[in-house]
Amino acid sequence: MTILTAGSKQFLLDGEPIQLLSGAIHYFRVVPAYWEDRLLKLKACGFNTVETYLPWNLHEPKEGEFNFSGLADVEAFVQLAGNLGLHVIVRPSPYICAEWEFGGLPAWLLQYPSMKLRCMDTMYLQKVDRYYDELIPRLKPLLSTNGGPILAMQIENEYGSYGNDTAYLTYLRDGLISRGVDVLLFTSDGPEDGMLQGGTVPGTLATVNFGSQPEEAFEKFRQYREDEPLFCMEYWNGWFDHWLKPHHTRDAGDVADVFDRMLRAGASVNFYMFHGGTNFGFYNGANCQEEYGATITSYDYDSPLSECGDVTEKYSAVRKVIANHLGKSVEELPALPAPIQKKSYGQIALTEKADVLESLAYLTKPVKRTYPVSMEHLGQDYGFIVYATRISGPRIGESLHLQEVHDRAQVFLDGVYQGTVERWDPRPLQMDIPAGGAKLEIVVENMGRVNYGPHLRDYKGITEGVRMNNQFLFDWTIHPLPLDNIVAVPFVQTTGEILSGANVDSKFLNRPTLYRGEFLVDETGDTFVKLAGWSKGVVWINGFNLGRFWEKGPQNTLYLPAPLLKEGRNEIIVLELHHTENAIIELTDTPDLG
Repeated sequence: MTILTAGSKQFLLDGEPIQLLSGAIHYFRVVPAYWEDRLLKLKACGFNTVETYLPWNLHEPKEGEFNFSGLADVEAFVQLAGNLGLHVIVRPSPYICAEWEFGGLPAWLLQYPSMKLRCMDTMYLQKVDRYYDELIPRLKPLLSTNGGPILAMQIENEYGSYGNDTAYLTYLRDGLISRGVDVLLFTSDGPEDGMLQGGTVPGTLATVNFGSQPEEAFEKFRQYREDEPLFCMEYWNGWFDHWLKPHHTRDAGDVADVFDRMLRAGASVNFYMFHGGTNFGFYNGANCQEEYGATITSYDYDSPLSECGDVTEKYSAVRKVIANHLGKSVEELPALPAPIQKKSYGQIALTEKADVLESLAYLTKPVKRTYPVSMEHLGQDYGFIVYATRISGPRIGESLHLQEVHDRAQVFLDGVYQGTVERWDPRPLQMDIPAGGAKLEIVVENMGRVNYGPHLRDYKGITEGVRMNNQFLFDWTIHPLPLDNIVAVPFVQTTGEILSGANVDSKFLNRPTLYRGEFLVDETGDTFVKLAGWSKGVVWINGFNLGRFWEKGPQNTLYLPAPLLKEGRNEIIVLELHHTENAIIELTDTPDLG
């Protein structure tokens, strides 16, 4: 049994002073085969602790159906960390933020329109309790009080940035205790008055999150907690990226200097992130303050350990600070594991394709509704959704309005692309409807639910209706399109077809299309999918959803870890939402995050 306690401005581990040097690694952003590599590199940098969130939406993807295998096997990750000699901090809040879809909340919560999130709402708490009844018994044997590596557990995440319902925080804390959690519990918030007032609980350890100016942050913290140890629970040493915005980087020397100042102040520190990893599939989040911005597939975060697990200049600078602080040379720290091999497999032609709108019968079942409804109202969580109706004609020069489209819609009239309407650019489309009318189809992409701030309740699809001028359109056929099973799609050979836009009738351009190809691998290695000449879409490797791409950047390659490949024949499928000049991708040995 090991017990971490807090008091008299310091942490004690079994009665002995300890400074927690921690780094965040999210098991759900790293393929399980690489967990050990990342944890060993954390230890080799001089850290003694690993921290991770637990995303509710990964562990209860459908209401009442739980998942703790593969990427979701948090028990195996925690046990592995302990076996490697690391302490563990877990943050299993119902809400985690983390630039993760809906902040980790499951999308099925939005099927309950009267439910209030993150507060003392009875219905919401019933869902949390059911989840915790499944989750916490899995974590209990891993607590340090039971011989496991978990030293501390968070009760909610940056709650003061969202609300001030301290009864809710108390309910969560007491719920952990009643389920047998007897390790140190804590909150974490920004170092501002409102945040520390709204997000902390009397009698429970408080921690603060920031990226710079540690002296000011800790001074503000001391105004609220005089005797507690200083702990920066999230040291933002890098930052995340949005589509359409530049890639973030931060000077390694600056990161090392701020870190060193915290250590000299006697503070414990958790690097957010030490290793960011990847937002595989449709799990990226989004922000929406003044304008909606979706997070990219890469969660590299400009961390000390890159997205593909490489040591960076920042890693070396941080390692040197820790060695100096411990009174050691860098050589006395644990040895680094060998670098993981990168491979270039060259160009791969995707020789089969399938038009998505023509393949709907193989992908989904239609539903009829009088008016357009959101994904959530149809029990859909992620992916795309297709709305279709007929418009009477003739109508000349009328405006098509998509009210509150979330998040990006491609519009087709009798199968011909008319334009795109985006949440951040919702201008109507001017359209001419011929005599006799026309079929209107709208393909909407869920680009990620908001994960932070006051707009968490983020329904997807067309959320308020469709109008021609002021006339609302009714009588819709809706195809949910989660794209979670595309094996039934009937691909056709395109060998020899010239895909250049100059040789294709323009009415067939900008239609969502699935492309498929195969390639042989003699020896597996990490590689990067380069999609030069492609527009926007999603990539699957051997059935695994790698994530989204977009020519507008900043990210220009998708990380493909070697464990997702197999020796011999491999399959790649690309959903292209618009068009590509040539259906060729490249697997290169060099990442490009912009």
